[in-house]
Amino acid sequence: MDDRQQAIGRYLPSIVKLTGDKMTLPDSEILTSVVARVFRVAEVTLGDPTKGYFLRYRGELTRDSIEAYDQLAAALLPYDITPLFRIEDERQTILLMRGTIQPKPGRVWVNILLFVLTLLSVLFAGAQYSYRGPLPEDTFGQIWVWVTHLWVGWPFAVSLLGILLAHEFGHYFVGRAGGAAVSLPYFIPLPVSMLGTMGAFIQLKQLPKNKRALFDLGIAGPLAGLVVAIPVLILGLALSPVETTQNTYYTKTANSPDVCPNSANIGDSYSCPEDNLLEGNSLLYLGLKYIVKGELLPSPASYDVPPLLYWTHYILTGHPIPVGGQDVVLHPVAWAGWAGLLVTFLNLIPAGQLDGGHVLYALFGKRVGKVFPVILVATLLLGFLWSGWWLWAFLIFWVGRSHAEPLDQITQLDTRRKGLAVVILVVFLLVLTPIPFVIF
Repeated sequence: MDDRQQAIGRYLPSIVKLTGDKMTLPDSEILTSVVARVFRVAEVTLGDPTKGYFLRYRGELTRDSIEAYDQLAAALLPYDITPLFRIEDERQTILLMRGTIQPKPGRVWVNILLFVLTLLSVLFAGAQYSYRGPLPEDTFGQIWVWVTHLWVGWPFAVSLLGILLAHEFGHYFVGRAGGAAVSLPYFIPLPVSMLGTMGAFIQLKQLPKNKRALFDLGIAGPLAGLVVAIPVLILGLALSPVETTQNTYYTKTANSPDVCPNSANIGDSYSCPEDNLLEGNSLLYLGLKYIVKGELLPSPASYDVPPLLYWTHYILTGHPIPVGGQDVVLHPVAWAGWAGLLVTFLNLIPAGQLDGGHVLYALFGKRVGKVFPVILVATLLLGFLWSGWWLWAFLIFWVGRSHAEPLDQITQLDTRRKGLAVVILVVFLLVLTPIPFVIF
């Protein structure tokens, strides 16, 4: 028995009702006769319940694997037993585990409360982008102005939350349609941040039935979110002007403190390092800017190298900073649309419990363990270009090795889903943003 089966054995007791003190297991002959309805038994092995199973059958299914699993699970339910379908040593295997999955009902008030708090937090972030009135010089005074003008942040809030809601309810409705017990979305407010939120997630209350269900669950969120994010971004770009990229300048006065240390004289202007921000670019983002504005942005003042070489280098490194060139100044709606593309990319990273990790496991099963080091090393190397990737490398190292392993791992993806996997790969490459932010 491998480590993954032991891991499931440790995981299931936390989500199932164990019955050791309440129900006596039937004789193995009875269970074998039940299994034999869908499985040609060639070998029976007693197992160790502490390792995750108490009976193992090897042989061959006598009918379609999806139909066989549903029938066997239903037949074993009165005995409070969960079957697992596996491939071991290239042989079809059925493991019987004590306990059945009984998801606990969620507390909807928690979902509602978190959504309301996130709405206020995102409105606060949006107010900072949309408010155009006078601002006090002190930080607390500025915060108070934004708090009292929350309503002006509605274009950003509606756009961003619309994208996140589409993403999460894409997971929710596909999961429910596939018979999985999934929670309503949990939103995460983050008031002092650029977006006002760390996003949202749904809780999978039971292991997915098979790889097809896991695949559907994994792709539903990114595709649904992208369907909303693209038109939001196009609208936002249409509302966004194109201006010359330059540093922010301040005027030196005798009566006001300097924004940063400088050697300017009274009445002169000065700039501060790391005081300006450029959003990162993906191929999809560049393409949409070209469609809406008719040019690749941000464009440099002049090309010192061939354009193809320039754009390849700029997308991968975020440099050179195109000061003096042209760039789109993002309207709050465009800012939300861009964030939607970034969220899609981050969720499609093929690791662990991320959407991309679900898709990868559905495609390759236990072989994903060979991909994990590649993803981790790539993330670490990207950290030399944008330090935020080192935090992501830590998160991937921490949670990227665990997967939502389906109960039935004999059922493989069909041709249609394999075709959709190619579509998801293309989407991942289109929204790939090596450098999410550049500060100059």
